[in-house]
Amino acid sequence: MPTIVENFDSMAIKNSSVQFFKNGQQQEGTKFGCVGSLGGETTLKEIIKRCEGVEVRKLTKPEKVDITVSAHIPVAVVRDLFGINSEDLKPGVYKYSQNSRGKEFVFTADVIDEFEDVVKLIAFPKCSSATGFRFTIENGADEVAELEVEITAYPDSKKNLYYEAFVSEVDETVADQWHQTFSYELVEGTPTP
Repeated sequence: MPTIVENFDSMAIKNSSVQFFKNGQQQEGTKFGCVGSLGGETTLKEIIKRCEGVEVRKLTKPEKVDITVSAHIPVAVVRDLFGINSEDLKPGVYKYSQNSRGKEFVFTADVIDEFEDVVKLIAFPKCSSATGFRFTIENGADEVAELEVEITAYPDSKKNLYYEAFVSEVDETVADQWHQTFSYELVEGTPTP
């Protein structure tokens, strides 16, 4: 019987993964990098009802999630995020150009509560880079700068923006495949009649 989590304090983010789409096919997950911080904010669409010019009701619906990640990211992941490629160039030479287009991807990670020794799996199923390639290099710095990446998470085919699950509450198959091949099919339940 699964252990139900009632309290959770987000203390650390680890084991982040990206699963890029290549020619419409989702690729197996690869390590995103060493994440220093992750933050997000939902963009809402407001639907307002007015009666004789006065607002009487309002309904808000989530449209997308804007995410900021600061991390030490592997070179191959940075290239896929921003569309840095070697097309038409000599071996070993890469370019970032006006024609560069980053790949769509799934972003997953473990959020850890060290007080309770609990791990929460998170997933954003349809992401793309929201900004262009930017970097900072500082001579004599005491600490290596993390790359800050802004990502936009859009709804998947089921209109879901975000998924989460506590490892203690899901079966091993879900937990094992979360960072490698996350999809709606992995987490889909049996419909109730």
